[in-house]
Amino acid sequence: MSSSIRRRYTSSRNRPTGTEMFDRYLRGVKDHWLAPIAKMLGPRIPPEAVTWAAFGAGIGSAGAALAGAMEAGLILWIANRLLDGLDGTQARVHGRESHFGAYLDTVLDFVVYAAIPIAFAARHHTQTTAFAGMLLVASFYVNAASWMYLAAILEQRHEGAAARGESTAVTMPPGVIDGAETIGLYVAFFLWPSHQAWLFHAMASLVLVNVVLRLIWARRHL
Repeated sequence: MSSSIRRRYTSSRNRPTGTEMFDRYLRGVKDHWLAPIAKMLGPRIPPEAVTWAAFGAGIGSAGAALAGAMEAGLILWIANRLLDGLDGTQARVHGRESHFGAYLDTVLDFVVYAAIPIAFAARHHTQTTAFAGMLLVASFYVNAASWMYLAAILEQRHEGAAARGESTAVTMPPGVIDGAETIGLYVAFFLWPSHQAWLFHAMASLVLVNVVLRLIWARRHL
């Protein structure tokens, strides 16, 4: 394959999809609004401290869901998402980006993502909701494997975050469910708890569509 053809081939694979463009747009909006807060916090506040604060809010949200305090849970979930966005902005504004910070952020995010549906399922005490909750958490597990290993391969091939113009530490292969959609669906969990099983099944199905689409993409391009 000639170098000119290779460049065109790589460029076509790195061209952002609609969901990627939407998520990047939201990240830009987030950074625009959170940058003044990061500047106000100053360089003395490490980004990891903000990450841990986000984790505390997220676990508090799960605890509220378990107790049936939906309004408190929703407020804490939104606080978790705002703080989760602020830690990256804090790192970028003050030049404190690190691979450990990105790694810690991802690990704690996954704990919160799992804790909230588990808390809802535990509260409902019904087999239908419990099964739906298990299916949702299982879909997260498979989805994590699908994007994390694909991200590692793309970074190794120099087709990762830098090549795709992403602000994250490693590339985030796109899917039907990205950051904005996840936030919206979790908000729905708190707003309509009586429809929990249906919402869990719907989200699990969309997450598994992510996995299938990534497999198809990987088969064609790797």
